[in-house]
Amino acid sequence: MTAVAHAPLALIDKVGRREEVVAACPAAVGLGIHVGMAATHARALVSDLDFRPAEPAADAVLLDRLALLAVRRWSPIAAVSPHDGLWLDLAGCDHLHGGEERFCRRLLAFCGRAGFTGRVAVAETPGAAHALARYGRADLIRVEAGGTAAAIAPLPVAALRLSPSALEAARKFGFERIADLLPVARGPLARRLGLAAITRLDQALGAVAEPITPRDDPEVPMAERRLLEPIGTAEAIEQVMADLLADLAEVLQRRGLGARSLRLVGLRVDGGEQVVAIGTSRPTREVSHLLRLMKLRIERIDPGMGLEQFRLVAPHTEPLDAVDLGAVLAGDTLVRDPARLVDVVAGRIGARSVYRHAPVDSHVPERAVTRSDPVMVPGTWPDWQRPIRLFARPEPLARVIALLPDQPPRRFEWRGRTHAIIAGDGPERIHGEWWRRDAEVWAVRDYYRVEDEHGGRYWVFRRGDAVVEATGDLSWWIHGVFA
Repeated sequence: MTAVAHAPLALIDKVGRREEVVAACPAAVGLGIHVGMAATHARALVSDLDFRPAEPAADAVLLDRLALLAVRRWSPIAAVSPHDGLWLDLAGCDHLHGGEERFCRRLLAFCGRAGFTGRVAVAETPGAAHALARYGRADLIRVEAGGTAAAIAPLPVAALRLSPSALEAARKFGFERIADLLPVARGPLARRLGLAAITRLDQALGAVAEPITPRDDPEVPMAERRLLEPIGTAEAIEQVMADLLADLAEVLQRRGLGARSLRLVGLRVDGGEQVVAIGTSRPTREVSHLLRLMKLRIERIDPGMGLEQFRLVAPHTEPLDAVDLGAVLAGDTLVRDPARLVDVVAGRIGARSVYRHAPVDSHVPERAVTRSDPVMVPGTWPDWQRPIRLFARPEPLARVIALLPDQPPRRFEWRGRTHAIIAGDGPERIHGEWWRRDAEVWAVRDYYRVEDEHGGRYWVFRRGDAVVEATGDLSWWIHGVFA
């Protein structure tokens, strides 16, 4: 047996008239200790069990601190999910963290560094995410759109956050899994389990709205509007956007900040929420520019029976000082800032579709370029002669005639067409990056610039140096086109 670093640990608290186990470490669970077990039974079962009193008040304070951290770093809509979790609304801000998958894995890594074990679930509704995070089988669960019912069906009925009386009634009538509840009519089910249980089921399935009340952060710039009458037209929503942006710009100016992302939350009459978000390439508080970006999102807002309350939050801000106009006053040419154009184009086609190519320190051609921030000036490009169009992946050539070991090809076939070569230059030898993987320790490519009889100029290479067999299989490939 492997020795453990500490004795099995369990937390106890008074539940009703007796003391029960409210939490247990994996070592204690492996010995048969479980939540809800009487403390006296647990002591009798494991003699050296380390009992400690639970501190729910301290746990609540820690969760509140984590919720505040989430509001400041991850999402403006974050709240405590009693009694051991957090709710995060990633709608409109997941792209700021590299997508849902990457953000969830970073969140699990953060929990590990903080000394916690974590489970993350992403679903269309808070109720489904709550159920999967606590009763799912994996530490990371992502439910695709439309798959909520199938995802929560295998879970126990307790995953719906039902009251003890409703759980007792469910056991009485033989309801063990959520799948057992789905085919039953709502009327008979409400009579058996109570109306609150039906509400929880509908919230998990998305039939009833369950808005998340976010943790307020006094340091996050925010503007709010409560309307006398609900609105639903695009013109009225645009006017509210303009008023909110004007108020928020004053707050940002007093703090010396500029917004990098904005999140507009509209509360509907029926209790549902409509959320839209925008991002900017550089910090700004210019109302006209931000309003132009927000107007691109109006069509995504479904007012329903009307919107009665709006909240505009700037979750991501950066310092924004005064602009130096010395060059303008001196008559020097002012370089245009592409940030505004980038923001508008990204708002129309998506932030991930706008990028700039930047060089990377690598001799391998397909690794020597990457996508970077479109408003950032890329580094210095090397003086290598590279084709105008570089293929993402080299394409194989057929029926190649070449004199080994170092002459360019005289003839090859590519995409069903034969090319007779009249001129060539090379080779330019590129070795594999041995520190990446074993297959590149001896790998060699000999690149040639060739021109065919019709004036087409191509960039081709041969795998291997034609001397040592381990350097390559002597196959020929085309990697780009010069003209």
